[in-house]
Amino acid sequence: MNLCIDQGNSSTKIGIFEGNVPVKTMSVSGSESNVIRSVLGNYPITRSMISSVTGQADETAALIREKTGHVIVLSHDTKIPFENRYQTPETLGKDRVAAIAGAAFLKPGCDVLVIDAGSAITYDFIDKNNVYHGGNIAPGMDIRLRSLHGFTEKLPLVAPDAKAALLGNDTRSAIASGVLHGIIFEIDGYISSLKIKYPELSTFLTGGSTFYFHTKLKNPIFAEKNLVLIGLNRILQFND
Repeated sequence: MNLCIDQGNSSTKIGIFEGNVPVKTMSVSGSESNVIRSVLGNYPITRSMISSVTGQADETAALIREKTGHVIVLSHDTKIPFENRYQTPETLGKDRVAAIAGAAFLKPGCDVLVIDAGSAITYDFIDKNNVYHGGNIAPGMDIRLRSLHGFTEKLPLVAPDAKAALLGNDTRSAIASGVLHGIIFEIDGYISSLKIKYPELSTFLTGGSTFYFHTKLKNPIFAEKNLVLIGLNRILQFND
């Protein structure tokens, strides 16, 4: 079995795979050490991969090595199962790399847009020839809400609202609606623009904020909450 760990800004996602099949996935807030010890004690893990944006990968890798001896910490030097044309691969987020690998694995031979809606919203495009062309980074929902409050004198801090109407009827609802629907229009705009050149485009939506948008988009999408973990497992297999 394979153990894949995605250490994100707000939580750590853990996936246990048997071959390509996810046996169990979980999300952990705070320290994940005890959870990982439990996984290693209850599953016959033979290989592991870690993606981290928190700087804690080495500590987690040391913990895993005590039990299995085989762990890869994803970096720009790690072999990946697609051609990467990003001009600065060392700055490309590891979660973005994994999500791209996951989408290419699930939809091989297709033009694919990968949208990861978390603290930031990332857009990444890989073509049907397995060539990654690059993408964009935009502020996520919480960042937009906090920015409106933090960079103005009078606008309040508003919580995200998945049910916000298209138009607000007071300041708080106007902010909630403006942020929610602004992101929806942004996502639909990227999909529609890429479809002009790539009419058979497939789109994956993942990340912690997926549930705010996935039922409201005009364009069809595949919502896959475990896309990064699936990609990490694919990269781990590719490096076997």
